[in-house]
Amino acid sequence: MSEDGSVSQQGQRSVFVDLNADVGEGFDGDAGLFAVVTSASVACGFHAGDDETMRVACSRAVEHDVRIGAHVSYRDREGFGRRVLAVAASVLRDEVAEQIHALQENASAAGGRIAYVKPHGALYHRASVDTETASAIVAAVGGLPLLAFPGSRLVACAQAAGVQAVPEGFADRGYTDAGELVARGQAGALLDADGAARQAVAIARDGVVETRDSQRIAVEAASICLHSDTPGALVLAHRVREALEAAGIELRSFA
Repeated sequence: MSEDGSVSQQGQRSVFVDLNADVGEGFDGDAGLFAVVTSASVACGFHAGDDETMRVACSRAVEHDVRIGAHVSYRDREGFGRRVLAVAASVLRDEVAEQIHALQENASAAGGRIAYVKPHGALYHRASVDTETASAIVAAVGGLPLLAFPGSRLVACAQAAGVQAVPEGFADRGYTDAGELVARGQAGALLDADGAARQAVAIARDGVVETRDSQRIAVEAASICLHSDTPGALVLAHRVREALEAAGIELRSFA
């Protein structure tokens, strides 16, 4: 198999993708995800988690040879990081750096290291459309790769700063015809295990998804996300991995 996804001697294009999950947020089945994914985005205490959950998550990641990512958020435990907060760019930069530092200490104690950064919830969506927010995050990551929504301001700001931006698709979330995620709480926002498996394969193999309104749109992704708070997350994760492997798609981390 080609190392760079190029055409092999047999004329078949090698396909590989990272499979990531948000972990350390206190949901059932979280521990089992480490045996399924190749990257784990660990909550750093601002929307969920604490030093103990970070240490446990990092230890499990090291045990399963899973890459550790800092899942940084607005300081919003009450709203689980899903509320956009009015935070000055300089404060946001410092708070993102604080979260990365906290996770790195726990990762180091477990014999691991942080391999990338991924914003959570409202911060992820805000950084996708707002240059000031995106720039603050980029300034805080210390050159670490960033998982980001394809075509977003976060991707653009990272690239402008020479930081690797890794485009991310979503297995368990529905898409609109505009290429955005269906808002949580709306019909079609969450996919079941079968739907998530089909969507993951379509993203990894074909670079497309079928939207809520049955349109096919292009989606660029080097990493596919699963959420630990999706109902039946562990069963869904296994179904997604099995479907990807059955389709001949190699699972490996980008970092």
